[in-house]
Amino acid sequence: MSQRFQAAALVASPCYPDSVVWSDDNLLAVASGHLVTILNPANPFGPRGLITLPASKPFTIGVIDREDILSPCLLPTSLSRDVRPCVRSISWSPIGFAPNAGCLLAVCSTVGCVRVYRMPYCEFSAEWIEVMDISEMLYTYLASVNFEESDLLSSGIAEELTNQAQMDQNCADSQLISVTKEHMQNKEKALTAIDGAPGNMKNNSVHDIVTLPSRGKRKKKALEVCTLPLITVEQFASRSAMLASLIVAWSPVLLLSAGVEEASANNIPSNCSVLAVGGKSGRISLWRVHQPQCYTTMNVRESITSSFIGFLQAHDSWVTALSWELFVSDASNPQLLLATGSSNGSVKIWKAYVKELLNSLHVSHVPFSLLKEVVTIDCGTVSVLSLILSKESLGKMLLAVGRGSGSLEVWVGNLHSSNFEKAHCPKAHEHIVTGLAWAFGTNCLYSCSQDDTIRSWILLDNILSEVPLPSNTTCVGSPSDVPYVYDLCFGLAVSPGNLAMAVAHSFDTDLLNPMYQARTQKAAVEFLWIGGQQRELTLNAQPDFEVEAFPAPERELISWENNILWSFNQYEHANKPLVMWDVVAALLAFRQSIPNYVEHILLKWTRSFLGSHFDVSPAISSEISKFLSNLTSRQLHILNIISRRVFRKQLKADQTNSKQDFEGLDGAEKQQNFWLKLVCESEKELRGRLLYFSFSAILRIVSKSATEFREVRHWTPVGLRQMMQWVASNPDDLKDHVKLLAEEVGKIEKSGRLHSMFEYAVEERCSFCSAAVPFESAEVAFCQGVKNNHGVGKSHKLARCAVSMMVCPITPTWFCICCHRYASTLAPQSLFSMPKYPLDFTFMSESSNPEESTKPLCPFCGILLQRLQPEFLLSPSPV
Repeated sequence: MSQRFQAAALVASPCYPDSVVWSDDNLLAVASGHLVTILNPANPFGPRGLITLPASKPFTIGVIDREDILSPCLLPTSLSRDVRPCVRSISWSPIGFAPNAGCLLAVCSTVGCVRVYRMPYCEFSAEWIEVMDISEMLYTYLASVNFEESDLLSSGIAEELTNQAQMDQNCADSQLISVTKEHMQNKEKALTAIDGAPGNMKNNSVHDIVTLPSRGKRKKKALEVCTLPLITVEQFASRSAMLASLIVAWSPVLLLSAGVEEASANNIPSNCSVLAVGGKSGRISLWRVHQPQCYTTMNVRESITSSFIGFLQAHDSWVTALSWELFVSDASNPQLLLATGSSNGSVKIWKAYVKELLNSLHVSHVPFSLLKEVVTIDCGTVSVLSLILSKESLGKMLLAVGRGSGSLEVWVGNLHSSNFEKAHCPKAHEHIVTGLAWAFGTNCLYSCSQDDTIRSWILLDNILSEVPLPSNTTCVGSPSDVPYVYDLCFGLAVSPGNLAMAVAHSFDTDLLNPMYQARTQKAAVEFLWIGGQQRELTLNAQPDFEVEAFPAPERELISWENNILWSFNQYEHANKPLVMWDVVAALLAFRQSIPNYVEHILLKWTRSFLGSHFDVSPAISSEISKFLSNLTSRQLHILNIISRRVFRKQLKADQTNSKQDFEGLDGAEKQQNFWLKLVCESEKELRGRLLYFSFSAILRIVSKSATEFREVRHWTPVGLRQMMQWVASNPDDLKDHVKLLAEEVGKIEKSGRLHSMFEYAVEERCSFCSAAVPFESAEVAFCQGVKNNHGVGKSHKLARCAVSMMVCPITPTWFCICCHRYASTLAPQSLFSMPKYPLDFTFMSESSNPEESTKPLCPFCGILLQRLQPEFLLSPSPV
């Protein structure tokens, strides 16, 4: 097995498959018993987040006669003994759905409840905050439609209730069963009864086995229960199954076009995601969750906008596995794919056009259609699914199926023809498959099982072949007291850059020290490097470097190089969140042991877009600015991250922007000076692009009438006065077209028209002493201070906004953990998808459309901004 490079102990053990999931903003959630533990992979020994499952009470759906308790259809309910619920399933939303632009976490418990949580970014707490109760919303809907039962049946129940109301004494003797959670500690058994009236809605779970009240209180309680609807045992079983959830999964981000009926009144586009919740009834409830229209760092009463799409009757038995994918063959109307697995062994793939799905307003019609029933009813329960689309071959999909028997299946399908072919798969595991994950596109598949084995596979010519897991080539690991006494494996997850993998294990308690380990260590999450994973059965490629110069296995060094370059290429797509923790961590680890190898990889990557003649030399260093103009904003952001975090990790924002002699830095080397020069020139390029957008937006808004300005929401720049001051003091850092735009804006500024339309501060004041703050730098500011009797005043150092250059307020603002800049306003989204500079007119016309929800991204690093947290609280680390 591959040697881990770090591990973190858990206080409770996982119980179900897929117990570990990796978020798009680089947080790791582990379903460990009655808790969900959230870790930062960059600091697994540091602060943690926590979700504790709350005590639940049952929903009220009706009562049944006592003699029906032993009916076969109620056997699962009668045998239920979940005194303390455990976490059954967890799933991260895409990035940008939390009020702070982070990810939401959906949690499904063993009692069938589904709740959605967010990070406590402003509560100064480790406990995550509940924002939605999906089970309560589902119960409200089902109660409003009488659980979708026929009117004839409802009238029959009503007539029976009328007759029962006339027989109170008989009703008392019939010993109808009630469901109040307060009787949970008694030993006698009874069945859960659930009231279907919407007015009695509670934040409850579905099933509880409770006791009958004492004989002295039974008559009074029975009289009270008689007001509840009497239902048949079949109705009770059906209603319970409808409310019992088993699995949750978020879809990829979907773009809600302005033509959708549910769009906002001003037709501002908004992204959304579909949360699928599979249950015991074989149905999947689909929930549309929208991104917030604006993001905040403050403690405000945020509300997550969501709506119920409808039910998808996927199977005839329990839905046990879900997996989403987005097929973008037609950008105007992509298809959403959903793979579903069941306890009866069947596997199906469903499809829906995004436009129809988002326009669907009637829950009676869900626009999903069956694409293919890949596997019919089989003897092996489906435990996990992993669906992926090939980027090399349009319309090709791969579906990995893990079963309770330990078998592994891979199906290769074509979306256009709906043909699926089963690949040849050897025996994978001895026990239930608990985790599946594709890595490096469709090149590699990882699986794990409760037999505590982790395997890697390569699919070539429809033959699945096992290949060895890579070793820890970096030879760097964090000290850990987590023992190697694993018992079972409950899931795995691959990092955003596909260079690392997290695996959840439980411990063999018999091998733990009963005094010091067994009490506090029940399980662990270990992190493995998979960047050295070979993607071919035979490695025929010759290395383009001297193998003797690098003291490591040749095969793994070649694989590391190919996989790191693959990650770089993935991050060059502007729609992929820029979370490069694993890439930066791997490069830093190699830099400690093989520094020349890191320089070789980065030089090869930069030459892919700067040209083969590019090299680390003084001659090229003096002409860097000419190369940078032809790069996309995303490439510039990646260059900045690598320069800062790999070569000049201690560098702060004000140091980068200062005019300094690079040769005079302490301990500076030639390569370090080059990368420092590169980040300086790259940030000047990005500053110019930001000014270009700001001045263009000002001229565009000024040209519109007052009515158009109010009706159409565009990104509006602030800090015009500070921008003009920076332009006046840094004319050599600007290109000619920016200077022309600045001259046009300057003419309008002199006329006074801008003062009423934009946030315009002629003179800034200190937030602490109200002294004047002169503009001297775009990064920091110093107030003039209030002079005392001796003529000496204390000056305050203030941070300036990275976007507007204005002094940041004392209230919490956005913070970049890479360059350590602050931002009180947000940059336009178009800046981050900019192809090159100067822009063509086509891009400018497209970017002038109304802005979508502006994510808080750093204009110089491209990573997600966040509220700066104390060191004792959890926060994500994108880099």
